[in-house]
Amino acid sequence: MTDKTILVIGTYDTKDDELGYLAGVIRDQGGRVVTMDVSVLGDPSRPADYSKHDVAAEDGSTIQAAIDSGDENHAMQIMARGASLLSARLHNEGVFDGMIMLGGTMGTDLALDVCTALPLGVPKYIVSTVSFSPLIPAERLAVDTQMILWAGGLYGLNSVCKASLSQAAGAVLGAARAVEKPDPTRPLVGMMSLGTSALKYVIPLKPALEARGFEVAVFHATGMGGRAFESLAAQGSFACVMDFCTQELGNHLHGSNISAGADRLTNAGASGTPQIVAPGCYDLVDIAGWQPLPDKWLDHPNHAHNRLLTSVVLSTEERKQVARAHSERLGSARAPVALILPEQGLGEWDREDADLHDKVGLQAFLTELQATLPANVTLHRTACHINDAGFADKALEIFDAWRDEGLIKA
Repeated sequence: MTDKTILVIGTYDTKDDELGYLAGVIRDQGGRVVTMDVSVLGDPSRPADYSKHDVAAEDGSTIQAAIDSGDENHAMQIMARGASLLSARLHNEGVFDGMIMLGGTMGTDLALDVCTALPLGVPKYIVSTVSFSPLIPAERLAVDTQMILWAGGLYGLNSVCKASLSQAAGAVLGAARAVEKPDPTRPLVGMMSLGTSALKYVIPLKPALEARGFEVAVFHATGMGGRAFESLAAQGSFACVMDFCTQELGNHLHGSNISAGADRLTNAGASGTPQIVAPGCYDLVDIAGWQPLPDKWLDHPNHAHNRLLTSVVLSTEERKQVARAHSERLGSARAPVALILPEQGLGEWDREDADLHDKVGLQAFLTELQATLPANVTLHRTACHINDAGFADKALEIFDAWRDEGLIKA
């Protein structure tokens, strides 16, 4: 097995023993280690391969400047910028194959920036006392960040935290050995959807696009999926996007914590990526199903999808607000935008004979969206439902026309 090199990052002045243990497990499993110290005040017991001075200098600063700031948050942001820049440069130079960092809130804050600086396919692990916590917003997570809860690890080594650290060491080394990185030579279509019980267009569209020579990545519109989609869209990773489930936009507008961030429906346009858009499941706001229904939703119809997820149906006025948000975001796009509006509904549960159907609300949404649509968006109203064959046919018709015009690069 080919040895892989893992970059181990941490504050070596306070977590020297824990970081040393992590590195030792990686080496015992046949991996190599390079170390990066992001401390500010203290020094490690042995020199790191990349010192805290190297980290600060990468951002054009110094450790003394961080100390003189007199503020731990400001100081760690200097180190976060430096660590991100240095990690990205070292990876481009082939110094390491995967990254792991451990910490509390301070270290995790820094680690999130480092992960964002590294490309998709580079194993990136954060061992944190706040893994999976609501303290971490969706927009801070890189596409393929892995988090492991650092149980019992706030101060010093013990058998409890060693169980977490040893698993983390094996995970990052195994990931570096096993990872199959994305193929940058194959054009990629990014598509948003929910499960096929709600939205079914993926069934005909994925094979049709693959037959045209495109790879298709489908993202689950439950907050984190949209975050991954937006992150890749911002990097210009897609030849085209088929953003056919924009429900996370309504989640964000109406205060749900199942959010993909405030920049949902903006990054493809900002990166100059052609967009074919349909507001699938626009009428629903998802909330955590294991929590009591908030007071603001008590008079709204709702659908319990499972024990994790409940969908609340928006009122007519709330739907109009979502329509205006679509228009506002699409108006800033720097590449072609086509908006498909299926007149018979935008989710399986709002068909004419379905439990959550609201004819008045649907028409109000369609009317408001068309009335506020910016000039850069081409509208395609279709006399079908989003789950009918006619919708997929229209999407492929637009896609093929753009490909023939050279707007979508094959």
